[in-house]
Amino acid sequence: MTERIVAIIPARYASTRLPGKPLLDIAGKPMILHVVERAKEVAAIDRVIVATDDERVWKAVNDAGEEAMMTSADHQTGTDRLAEVASKLDAEIIVNVQGDEPLIEPTIIESAIAPMLADDSIVMATTCEPIDSLEDVLNPNVVKVVVDNAGFALYFSRQPIPFPRAEVNQYGSLAEALKANPALLKLYAKHTGLYVYRRDFLLKYAGLHTTPLERTELLEQLRALENGYRIKVVKAAHRSIGVDTPEDLARVRQLMAQR
Repeated sequence: MTERIVAIIPARYASTRLPGKPLLDIAGKPMILHVVERAKEVAAIDRVIVATDDERVWKAVNDAGEEAMMTSADHQTGTDRLAEVASKLDAEIIVNVQGDEPLIEPTIIESAIAPMLADDSIVMATTCEPIDSLEDVLNPNVVKVVVDNAGFALYFSRQPIPFPRAEVNQYGSLAEALKANPALLKLYAKHTGLYVYRRDFLLKYAGLHTTPLERTELLEQLRALENGYRIKVVKAAHRSIGVDTPEDLARVRQLMAQR
């Protein structure tokens, strides 16, 4: 049976800041299962698969009656893990849902899929959300994206882009310019890690050599731009919360408890 749209959730057990992250308990179940449930709420998705290199994650998912596939432990990126699973599927579109976003809104996933269904020429789509703090603009772990008038990515960077030159000249630094004129925050958008690919493009993309800008910024999506591929960027209506630190985990547990 051909599934037109398949969601794949990469889930590595190893994590520097949060060991065993996919299996961390949130509201009585492993985090990865919350993500699976969110993806399954999207009507357009025909199948949801967890891709992991750890038997503990595989067992937890299967014991819950969900689908998981074991992948190589040698993958350097989540895209490589995604491509290994996608290569075994008969699907048209692959959705990469991050395994550390247990509160992701199904509507965000739907909005990222929509351009792919509307326009066959789009081979890759992703999402972004507003930045509303000076700290996030200056934080290199918050990836910024700028787009063209048609909503396609021009560039992704860990640096604050665009650069408001006149205001920085006036106030002496970007930080001071943002403090003096908070409206400048509207210039910035945070790239979030949800991706949608045509399956054939994903397999081609994973096989491309790393590129100079990708290695410089340590941002894998730059490989697509450097090879001339366009990435559609969809503005998310809801903010996502990734679990990367103990503080993130505590916040998500609190929010889940309130629900």
